[in-house]
Amino acid sequence: MFNKPAGKRSAMEAKTIAVWALTSLVVLSMVLAGCTGIKPEQPTESGPVSDSGNSVVAANNRFAFDLYSRLAKDPEYTGDNIFFSPFSISSALAVTYEGARGSTADEIRSVFHYPENTSLLRQEYSTTIADINSQNARYTLLNANALWAEKTYPFLPGYINTAQTYYSANTTNLDFINDPDAAQTTINRWVEEKTRNTIRDLVPAGSITPMTRLVITDAVYFKGTWVRQFDKNKTRNADFKLSSGKNVPVPMMERTDEDAVYPYAETGTVQILKIPYEQGNGTELSMLILLPKNDDLAAAENYLDPDNLSELQNSSASRRVMVYLPKFTLETKYSLRQTLSEMGMPTAFGDADFSGMDGTRYLSIQEIIHQAYVDVNEEGTEAAAATAVVMWGKGAAPTGDPIPVFRADHPFIFLIQDNTSGNILFIGRVENPTG
Repeated sequence: MFNKPAGKRSAMEAKTIAVWALTSLVVLSMVLAGCTGIKPEQPTESGPVSDSGNSVVAANNRFAFDLYSRLAKDPEYTGDNIFFSPFSISSALAVTYEGARGSTADEIRSVFHYPENTSLLRQEYSTTIADINSQNARYTLLNANALWAEKTYPFLPGYINTAQTYYSANTTNLDFINDPDAAQTTINRWVEEKTRNTIRDLVPAGSITPMTRLVITDAVYFKGTWVRQFDKNKTRNADFKLSSGKNVPVPMMERTDEDAVYPYAETGTVQILKIPYEQGNGTELSMLILLPKNDDLAAAENYLDPDNLSELQNSSASRRVMVYLPKFTLETKYSLRQTLSEMGMPTAFGDADFSGMDGTRYLSIQEIIHQAYVDVNEEGTEAAAATAVVMWGKGAAPTGDPIPVFRADHPFIFLIQDNTSGNILFIGRVENPTG
């Protein structure tokens, strides 16, 4: 059973800018408890690929749908909003996976669908990070990574070099043993700086202890606006029908003018709308919304599959659409240890082998925590996510048809996605825009 979020909060706030930031943090706390040799690196066979030919993107997207399905079916979240960043979680675990060996590595690779070819994994992560950091005149999209190592602990140079070469993660030595609180402050300040203060106090008090040996951080930041912004003067309160049948008032944004032209498609059970963000000559990003026609969210969830979603997107065509979209703010926090264990990687939390990090079998994962935030308003989107892996020692219609109306006044699913590669950065379910 997936653990209930530790401190989930929701709020409605109108933003004056459109910003989203993604941060993934890996906190590794370790205790000495045994010894073994390093096992060989993993086999070199290719994994699944996406439409762009990037198997890392394909892996991330498959994990996105897998984890969403787990959360959506968890009775702890019946009627609740869901929001997380699959890219944050899978990126954090990719650096963790680099140090895994044997069945520990096999299970992590299976859950996250990483390609078996280690060189392919590294090169495609390197390419994806470079793409994120490519310059764009219309928005800011940046990625930053770092390793924070206990200054007295002998990590393998090969592991440190791999993190730097392929994940752009430089290493800083800290004194976890004698001054864990100062180390926590240093890491949190780095996270705040890289996400422009959108993620604060990511490492909670007590997470860094004298047993901590390594902290891996990953941050992605985006600032942008809709290509076609919503007019604030047209935002009005309207009823939003919850899955329970109850109506709640929400501020409903509107684009119904002649310039409201968006990629759109529909089936007998669902409507799909893509709302693009401003972009220059680089990566294109958009929000993809799956809206069930009959208030049954399961109809939209049926399309959360790489093939089904690709087919639905390929059938879309740009046309005028009467768009009604609620402003909403979501904030979630999840404990992922039990969920990921049940998804197929229990060994990482028990008799683990992370000898690729230090040449021993002292280390195992104690907990994986994920926190995410998103605000959608007339100008654009602000979103942020953080992941902490805590490790320690053992112990289209033809022209002339009626203009479709896309009224998102009942639960729906949304994704923030790279249009070129298809990489899903965020995915969520809006059950109640008011929280």
